[in-house]
Amino acid sequence: MKIVTQIGIIFSICWAAQIIEHLLPFAFPASVIGMVLLFILLAFGVLKVDHIREKSDFLLANMAFFFIPAGVSVINYFDILRAWVVQLLFICAVSTVITFAVTAYSMRLTVWLMERAAQRRPVRAAAQSGPVRAAVESKEEEA
Repeated sequence: MKIVTQIGIIFSICWAAQIIEHLLPFAFPASVIGMVLLFILLAFGVLKVDHIREKSDFLLANMAFFFIPAGVSVINYFDILRAWVVQLLFICAVSTVITFAVTAYSMRLTVWLMERAAQRRPVRAAAQSGPVRAAVESKEEEA
């Protein structure tokens, strides 16, 4: 029953995204709306990760399977794409480099923010005892 519930939650979010897409006065992909909707539900605690963990892990593990129709579509239009092969390769190369750079700098920013937050956290002397507490107190005296 748990699996059916998880599938129902995921499909309900997809269905709600489809409805929102049709109600919007401009074109916006329902898949993106669904991801934003899922994020909002998770962020505000309306939905817990455990409510969808098994099925979402399954879907992520089998994600390559879902790209087969897109790959077949590209092959169907290969004669059209052949005329633009140089431009497509250039765009792929540039977007790959940009993606790598943004990912690297995002990770650097995340590590820096985590280190900064760790430095700002006060040491809980009450939770420490014995030699650890003495070492912390001696370091505080040195500073």
